[in-house]
Amino acid sequence: MLVAFWLPLTCVHLSAQNQNPPSDAFSSAALDAAVKAAADLPRLRSLLVSLGDTAVVERYFRGTRATTPANMKSASKAVISGLVGIAIERKLIPGVDAPIAPDFPDLLGPSAEPQKRKITIEDLLTMRAGLESTSMRNYGAWVQSANWVRYVLTRRLTGTPGVDMIYSTGDYHLLSAILTKVSGVSTLAFAREALAKPIGITLAAWPQDPQGIYFGGNEMLMTPRQMVAFGELYLHRGRANGRQIVPAAWVDASFVPRGRSQWSEQLFGYGWWIRRVLSASVHELTAGS
Repeated sequence: MLVAFWLPLTCVHLSAQNQNPPSDAFSSAALDAAVKAAADLPRLRSLLVSLGDTAVVERYFRGTRATTPANMKSASKAVISGLVGIAIERKLIPGVDAPIAPDFPDLLGPSAEPQKRKITIEDLLTMRAGLESTSMRNYGAWVQSANWVRYVLTRRLTGTPGVDMIYSTGDYHLLSAILTKVSGVSTLAFAREALAKPIGITLAAWPQDPQGIYFGGNEMLMTPRQMVAFGELYLHRGRANGRQIVPAAWVDASFVPRGRSQWSEQLFGYGWWIRRVLSASVHELTAGS
């Protein structure tokens, strides 16, 4: 079972690979109850339920249409992760163990702190860079800064790289900057060519930082159906339309927990949100939780 949950949008996908789902969860009455519960949530804009790649519920609320894109917020990190997996498959990035220092020679050159020079691609993916967080109370100062990449890399170390999990959207913005550098095109252009087009969806532009780097880890825009298509891609181990789009090994690795949030029992890995949604139950969904 895979469930994707974003406010103000909700997308629910139950895999055909789930051989023994609770039968009452898919009854007409249960689905009707879920739609009714969704309609009563003031900030909810849509509810999609897909079973075995077939939509069994698709409802929109409060003026939203099927074509209305929504801000995915931090679920954007899962898309950036998929792009990193593709970039590694294409040998644009050496691998998850590669240090990021060569990608930022002006900020992580020989004179930089030795611990910062040890930060790897995997550390960014799992938010174990050790750098002071740019999320939560620090988010505003970061996105109002003149150079987001510089701001992230000049934060003090509050943890040990590769060890301490510190939730920070800035880590994923560094990944977007790296994707831009190694691909030779913007993160948006790379995402459209390598991910969106093969899946069969369009991808709207989302905000950029002052240097023109597309925001990594937040603010991406997708319609509910596009979100489902992305979820289905991972359900099918990176395959869609008869093509291997995201490497199967990368999808498998994305489900492995590699860090635990300092604020909750949430487990994080390459796929960011995927580990959490796998723990959700069908009954919780139909209850409107």
